[in-house]
Amino acid sequence: MPQISHRDQLLDGAIQCLRTKGYARTTARDIATAANGNLASIGYHFGSKEALLNEAIMRACEEWTTRLGQAAFASGSDSPLEHMGASWVAMLNSFDELRPVLIGLVEAIGQSAWSDDLRRELAAHYKTSREQVASMVRASLGEGAEHTGVDASVVASFLIAVCDGLVLQWLLDPDATPTGEQLISALGGALDRALQNTPVQP
Repeated sequence: MPQISHRDQLLDGAIQCLRTKGYARTTARDIATAANGNLASIGYHFGSKEALLNEAIMRACEEWTTRLGQAAFASGSDSPLEHMGASWVAMLNSFDELRPVLIGLVEAIGQSAWSDDLRRELAAHYKTSREQVASMVRASLGEGAEHTGVDASVVASFLIAVCDGLVLQWLLDPDATPTGEQLISALGGALDRALQNTPVQP
């Protein structure tokens, strides 16, 4: 089994601190302790505690996207709607666990207005996320879907926007945010209704 690098140890330690202490309350010493490293290595590998925490947030979010993709296909169903529904249920059910990481992401996005470097890092993160989700969209819809006009990257952008919007609603008012099951039930009913009312093309 390959040995984990010092850099990855620091990232893992930072993710652990984000989940247990949150962004604002995590110190460089907390991260060094969690990573079994030393304070100087944070500056050597990342330049600052903030840069390390920002990268840790992005890595945690990418791992989260992978988990949601695994949940989408876990049932073995061939239905794209069931894939999407399963991923949304898993997403909403994971908010409690990931709350400190989600708050850190929101804080980083806010700070990016004053930092071109951070904005570029976050833009690169979203590009990677779009590619991850677009790959899942293609796998769900099957080969040939894009030849019928489906742009998997555009669909991925929409799904990420839904996720981000639900994150913000949940952080502000978790009791008013629908569960995954409620979301699927309501959207399924709305979709059925919309299809019934779609005019038949001559």
